[in-house]
Amino acid sequence: MLRSLATVAAVAAAVAFCLSACAEEKGMKQSVTYLHLLRHTPFFTALSKEQLQYVIANSTEWEARAGQEISNGAEASDFMWVLLDGGWQVEQAGRVSASGHASPGKWYGGVPSAMPPADSRLVANQHSYVMRIARRDLEQMLADGFDFGSHLQQGAGFYAGLNALTSQPKD
Repeated sequence: MLRSLATVAAVAAAVAFCLSACAEEKGMKQSVTYLHLLRHTPFFTALSKEQLQYVIANSTEWEARAGQEISNGAEASDFMWVLLDGGWQVEQAGRVSASGHASPGKWYGGVPSAMPPADSRLVANQHSYVMRIARRDLEQMLADGFDFGSHLQQGAGFYAGLNALTSQPKD
């Protein structure tokens, strides 16, 4: 039994290292999430202190420079990214859709019913702070009643519009 627990712990540590290494390969720097700042970020304002602490414990904050790719459509099913501060844009098929932390496009990926276009890229358009939440952790938060509903609905409409543009010829 102890050997099994040690194996699980080793695998979890390796996965965490790989996830950090992937973001660091893109040139982002890991940052610290502060509860008093997170509670003022639009995506998280409806959460209790305990829920915010859970989010902090089950996510990773990254600092991104302007022009840096944060994620892309190929990686979107594994993680949700939330814009904490700054700005980003979804680039896809020659189109650019910019968002701020209070815009409908303040999150990217992680929600099967509202995926960004497969050929899209998420790029910081100014110095920004972003949060990565693994899809399984997001699903647990939703199952536990975390109030992301209005934000997810707004974002789903945003991504539905982008996906509709994908099916239309470019002007």
